[in-house]
Amino acid sequence: MSGQALVSASAAVATEAPPARPAPPGIDIVFTVNGKRVEATLDPRATLLDTLRETLDLTGTKKGCDHGQCGACTVHVNGRRVNACLSFAVMHDGDTITTIEGLGTPEHLHPMQAAFVAQDGYQCGYCTPGQIMSAAALLSEPCGPANADVAELMSGNICRCGAYQNIVAAVQSVRQRG
Repeated sequence: MSGQALVSASAAVATEAPPARPAPPGIDIVFTVNGKRVEATLDPRATLLDTLRETLDLTGTKKGCDHGQCGACTVHVNGRRVNACLSFAVMHDGDTITTIEGLGTPEHLHPMQAAFVAQDGYQCGYCTPGQIMSAAALLSEPCGPANADVAELMSGNICRCGAYQNIVAAVQSVRQRG
């Protein structure tokens, strides 16, 4: 067998695609997202983050590390902060989910959104939606009065630009207003 024929035979074997696996059956769920009832048939492997971004086109929630380490994907589920990248969407049947798009509007900002603007609590802005969602949830959690207390409760959200001082100032300004 010539060298050319041997190479051609090897190339043909290498390009054969493995048999296609059928997609898992979709799971029907109903949840409320930003005050609207959503009925969907979802791949059981889809994360809440991917469902929000790719299925519902709510791209304010950011995909950062996709491992639950940066907090860019923080949303509220039934009023509590959750890393959407660590949660399968089908786990949230019947739940109420709030994303940054549902927290406030440009005409009527949530107090935390307004504080982030007033205190310059963002730089590049990539982490800002997750930071704001985490900070807004912090308002209803036990937290001591000191800046260090706020920083500790916000430690699950990373700001690559280092705007931590301004983020804490934004949170404290809302907390002081009451």
